Order: sequence, then C-alpha cells, then structure tokens
Amino acid sequence: MATVSKFTVVPCLPERLEVLLEISHNLWWCWNHDAIDLFHRMDRILWTKVRQNPCQLLGEISQLRLEELAQDDSFLAHMDRVAEKLQDYMATNTWADKNKEAPEDFCVAYMSAEFGLHESLRIYSGGLGVLAGDHLKASSDLGLPLVGIGLLYRGGYFSQYLSTDGWQQETYPHNDFYNMSITQERDKTGTPLTISVPYPERSVTVYVWRCQVGRVPLYLLDCDHEDNSPADRAITAQLYGGDHETRVRQEILLGMGGVLAMHALGIQPTTYHMNEGHAAFMALQRIKELVVGEGMVFDKAIETVKAGSVFTTHTPVPAGNDMFEPGLVGRYFHRYCEEVGISFEHFLRLGRQNPDDTHEPFCMTVLALRLSSGANGVSKLHGEVARGMWSLTWQGVPENEVPITSITNGVHTRSYISRDLSDLYDRYLGPGWVNSPDDHSIWQRIDEVPDTELWRTHERRRERLVNFSRHRLASQYENRGAPDTELKICREVLNPDALTIGFARRFATYKRAALILRDPERLERILTNPARPVQFIIAGKAHPQDAAGKQLIRALQHFAETPDLRSCFVFLEDYDINVARYMVQGVDCWLNTPRRPMEASGTSGMKASANGALNISISDGWWCEAEHLGPNGWSIGRGEQYDDLAEQDRVESEALYELLEKEIVPIFYDRGSDDLPREWIFRMKTAIRTIGPVFNTYRMVQEYTDRCYIPSTLRRETLRANGRKRGIALADWKQKMHAHWHSVNVRSFEADATENLPVGASFPVSADIHLGELTPKDVTVEMYFGALDSHDQIKEGMVAEMKSDGVGTEGVYRFVGAIRCDHTGQQGFTVRLIPSHPDLAQKHETTLITWA
Repeated sequence: MATVSKFTVVPCLPERLEVLLEISHNLWWCWNHDAIDLFHRMDRILWTKVRQNPCQLLGEISQLRLEELAQDDSFLAHMDRVAEKLQDYMATNTWADKNKEAPEDFCVAYMSAEFGLHESLRIYSGGLGVLAGDHLKASSDLGLPLVGIGLLYRGGYFSQYLSTDGWQQETYPHNDFYNMSITQERDKTGTPLTISVPYPERSVTVYVWRCQVGRVPLYLLDCDHEDNSPADRAITAQLYGGDHETRVRQEILLGMGGVLAMHALGIQPTTYHMNEGHAAFMALQRIKELVVGEGMVFDKAIETVKAGSVFTTHTPVPAGNDMFEPGLVGRYFHRYCEEVGISFEHFLRLGRQNPDDTHEPFCMTVLALRLSSGANGVSKLHGEVARGMWSLTWQGVPENEVPITSITNGVHTRSYISRDLSDLYDRYLGPGWVNSPDDHSIWQRIDEVPDTELWRTHERRRERLVNFSRHRLASQYENRGAPDTELKICREVLNPDALTIGFARRFATYKRAALILRDPERLERILTNPARPVQFIIAGKAHPQDAAGKQLIRALQHFAETPDLRSCFVFLEDYDINVARYMVQGVDCWLNTPRRPMEASGTSGMKASANGALNISISDGWWCEAEHLGPNGWSIGRGEQYDDLAEQDRVESEALYELLEKEIVPIFYDRGSDDLPREWIFRMKTAIRTIGPVFNTYRMVQEYTDRCYIPSTLRRETLRANGRKRGIALADWKQKMHAHWHSVNVRSFEADATENLPVGASFPVSADIHLGELTPKDVTVEMYFGALDSHDQIKEGMVAEMKSDGVGTEGVYRFVGAIRCDHTGQQGFTVRLIPSHPDLAQKHETTLITWA
C-alpha cells in the first residue's frame, strides 16, 4: 500500500463571515431556532444534504454563494444577531452567581459511552445517549460547572436500511471529524494533545477532541492514532460494536482514560458521574493514583474515591448490564492488582453481588454501586425495580431500603419544540419557558392560548411531518430500486388531516413494537374507517445482533405493504434525532407499549407532550408519574404485571384497540361548527401544562446537583481534609466492623403487653445486644415492625431506633425503645443491628446487618 501524507482543508470564508466558524463549532446553535435558520438560508438544499451539519455546509457551499452572502445586508444582520446571542449566552447567567453557597472548586465530570446531541454528530445509538446530550445542554443553560467525557467513534452507530423483504441491514458511515462540530485539543506548542492509556503489555495513544455544547465542554477520546496497532485503533471504531473484549477495552478507555484526560487538560473534578456502568473503571483509575502516587492502602483509597463518585443505572433488563467472565477481566487487570497491592480475588469481589460466589461474573453495574457514594434509577418505578435487581449486593437489607434512589429523567425542551410552537410559547408564555422551564406557573399560561391558534399551529406541524415522511419513504424505495409507480405511491401516502399516531424507539423485544398488530383485521378496520381515518408512522432500529428485534421490524414492514394500508401505515428507515424531531412535533398521539416494568424511563413521550401530543402508554417508566396529573393522555391497563406473557399481550392489545375505538378516535373527530376538536385541545393543553414543568432536564439536572453533586463534593472535601484524616479513619473503622461483625448478635428481645392495643398507644421494647469488641457508638439498633404477610414476615416495615445507656457487661448492652401503634390488625416486630458512623454516605453502606 502506498505511503499517504495527510493534509487538512478548512473552509475559506470571506472575512465578514468568519464568525460563522465560531457559531458552527458551538452546538448551542442546534437548540436555537434563529441559528438554525441562519444556516438554512445559506443553502436550503445543501443544508438538508449535509444532515444539518453547519461545519460540512461551510466546507461544501460554493465560494460564489459565500461572496453573495457577504454582500447580503439581510443575511449579515441575521448573522450578527445570532453571534451576539451566542456571545451573551457564553458571558452571562453563570451558575456560580446563583449558587453562592456551592464549593469554590465545584466541578462535575459526566461520563457516558454515548452522547446524542444532534444528528450530525453520530456518536449515539438511542435513549441513553440522547439523555446524556440533554444533560449537557441543560447543564449549559443552567451554567453548571460540568464537563462531559465520552468516546469519539470513527464509525459511530450504524445506519439502517431495509431489504425488499423488510429485513434490517446495516452500514457504518465514516465520521469525518474535520467536518463535524468538534475541534482537536492541542498543547501549548500547538501539537495535538494525546494521552497514553495502559493496556496489557502496551500503552495506547489517544487523541482528545472537544465538542463545545454551549458553556459545557465535551471531551471525546479517539484511539485512531498512527502509532497504535490496527487492533488498538479499532477500540473507537464503532459504538457498541465488536465482542466482549472490545467492550472491556472501550470501557477502560472511557473510565480510566477519561480520568487521565482530565489530568492532561488540567481539570480537577470534585465529583464524577457515571452515566451507566460503562464508565465504572473510572473509580479504579483514581484509586490507583492514590495508592501509587500517595502511598495509600487500597481500601483506604476507596473511601476518598467513593465520596466523589455518583452512579446512574438506566436499564432494568439484565442484558443491558455489562458482565464479563473472570478470565477476560484477568487479562486486563492482573497487572493492576499487582500495582495496587491486592489479590485478583479481592478485585473480583468488587464486581460481584455475592463476593463469595466464584461462579458469578464480574458486573460493571455492581462495581459502580460499590465504588460510588450514591446511586439512582431514572424513574420512581425504575428505582423500585433496581432495588430488587441489585438487592443481593446488600444481603439481608429489606428491598425497600436498598440504597438506590431515583431521579426521573427529563428532556431538553428547546431541542424538540417546533419553531411554530416556540413562537406561540414566546407570545403567550413569555421567555420563562426557555429560561425557567421547571416553573409551573409559566406553563399554566398555556390556557391563555386561543384554541384556534394552538390547533392551527399543530396542524401545520402534522402537515410538515406528512410531507417529510413522503419524501423519506420515496427515498427509501428509490434506494431499493423501486419503479416510478411505486415512488408515486410513496409521495402520496398519509393524510395531513387524519389522526396520526407515532411509535419510534429502539426495537428491543420488551418494547413490543408489534403489539398493535396482534389483531390485524381489527387494526385495519380502525385505520381505514373513511369517516374517521387513523394513520401510524413507525421508526426505530434493532441492534445488529438482535434477530428478534429485526423480526419485529420485518412484521411491521410487511403489514405496511398491505395494498389497502400503504397510505396509512408507514415505516421510516434510519431513525435518528432528526426523524424524532419531526415525529414528536407532528403526531397527535405517541404510542408506548413496553412490557412493564422493563422500561426504565423513556423520554420520547415527554418530547411529544411538550409539543402537545397525547401519550397512549403502558403504565411504565416515566408515565407512571405523569398519568395521574390530569387528562394528558391514556394508559393501557392499570399497571398490572403478568406471569403469562402471551395473556399479557392479548389483554393489553385488546385494551389498546378499545381505547382507540371508544375514546381516542371519537374525541379527535368530535368537532364543533368551527371544526375545532375542543375536548382534544383541552387535553393538549393539559399535557403541556402538567408534563412540561416536571419532565425537563432543568429540573432533572438541578435535582442531580442538589441531591448528588453538591453532597458528594462536600463529603469528598470532608474526607480529604487534614491529609485525608477522616477518610482514613472511616476506612479503619469499616475494617474493624468487618473483622468483628461475626460476633455481633441479638441475645434476646422482649415487649410488654402486645394484645388488643388501641390505635395511638405505644409499648416498650427492650433488647440485649452482644457487641463483643464493639461499642454502642459503633452500631444503630432498630426495631423493625409492620403488617405481616401470609408467611408471617414483615413486608416493607417501619423503623424506630433504640437507645442504650452505654453500660455493658461482658460485651452485652441493654437497648430500649417504644413502638407506636398507628395501624389496626395483626402486626409483627423484630430487632436488627447496623454499623453506624457519622461519615457514612448512607446507613447501609457497609452492607452489614444482623437480625434477631
């Protein structure tokens, strides 16, 4: 092969237009309609061709057109206005000005394997990445001192197309980094900045790129360096590509390499946030630096690192949590164990729910749970599910007390609101919907919007969605070599006035994309009712290795090609953020049919609601928290869970058909003399008013900040002060607890009269506790009481603390307390002990517990 020398070509802009380079390299433009319009007016056809990528637009637009624009007063005024907005945005509204009480050096490093910021930056696959992108956007708007850390994939995630038989095929477009809204980080000499990430028997050289997301920098690591072997250059070849070994390499790069990148950039985060378990090796790198660099013992270093780490788990599906066989882990971490002075068995215990089970694989989620000071799921229901999934990590702890809380996801509203609706909100809601979208009082003003204006605005968006779908469908069939007669049909599908239902998401089987097809004849009657037509627009990708998911797509595509249904049921290929925007902005209803409780949160329905669409959803994920806020959509069932999955599908598909036939379709087509569906519009306003202020990333990021980031930072500072004195003391105390806990037990406990107690009464309880070498200050002794189940076990009991006078005999102490009777019926109580220390992040941190 010939030797190739590289050179880089950059856009040649007239001096008057050079500010376009600055605007195009800050993704703030992608949630600012004025900035989007600026690029769109430069060359409308080219803007669509380059997937709304302003950097590529500036590189491909003709020089003649640039010269014309440089002389166009209207364009220049528009450009100057956008540039001034960006400068004002970057210079004002800093988070520190509004949060004077926050630590001075407060900084969050947010780590994720994918970021979905815009369709032109193809380093995302689905909801996890889009949520991460929205997290950065909201952090930027709030002015939160946060940096993102991710990977820059040369091939990104796949592009999808369907064969003539409807089977999903994949291609992997090449990401041209020099035509994307990213820049390569450089050192003081102007040389590209690199870091060296250790792998077995070699180090991998890694470039660092920067994507500016408003005020927030996102640093992306790239292994495609000339000094690396082909195998190492392939580490960042594809998102979620390759085998388990590729995944381990990627996660070492993200977690450990991410920490090294922070050092190289001179950034010192006070808290690291692991967005899913992919980034959990981050904690190991920081532990190693304390052991090797400061001479700390491994277990003592853990305390410092845990204090500055928080973790979000996103999936209730076991397959979504990375698990690796010990042999594979050993190949990459035996040397690490030698460097930090622990055995490999000690290392494996960190990633196992049952540390003593040598057959259990090494789980990244468990590693993250063990090495963070706080963990959360992404909806209230998911928090409950996660506590059940990972309860064995805290053996003996009641499931409802497992220390995994929840912070419900949200969406960056401005990124998904249509321009038409944005203008309407500006007129009636004021600027607050942009600056303070979590303010309920602002969204109350939606009731002031005239029904006619809201409905006509929505109708324009539906018409644009229909037009977009026709063009995209025609392009799909043209790529398959379809004849002109077929293309003509594609360009005439869908009715811009019909009730339009959208379904778009990842085609995992638990999402049940084909539930709507369970009774195809009944569905066909609903779709083809000439007086009240209904139409579906479907989109989504299956993982390349998920044959069952691909089969769902094939079934939907076959149904879509039924001759009588082609005009009212379409599947759009290659679902991405752009397709999602058109859909959530234009549909009347958003359909969501997961198998409860397997949807951790879901956010697409939130985006649709912000645009006035009504959700039709199984009571799962985020919808459990929204469905009771008012008539803002419809729930399929009442949150039942089934052992017989076929029966579940039958019951819930029937319920869906019933809703469509008896409520949804009739309400949509119930028009007055002015042809307005007043009841439907009322429900649209209710959806906007009730969902808008709650399910947005402003509220979400502020909640993370208040509940996770600042407490984590403060605890980290406490444990690090005075040469890490308290952190070391905490580690020593934990070691003592584990060494002596085996001798702790409840010798006896008793209560006075426990029969026929009136509500409101209390009765005393006493217990003799053997603590051995420990003291009452080392433990919390609690009465655990509540209603009994059919097995005479206490289910989700309540807790009351017992006290001791501190005087013991041969290691036995008397503890006393009282139980208040607040509920009638047969109750039960017992006594338990938990280690207690003022510096614990939460009461079950040690995972030790002893019951009577």
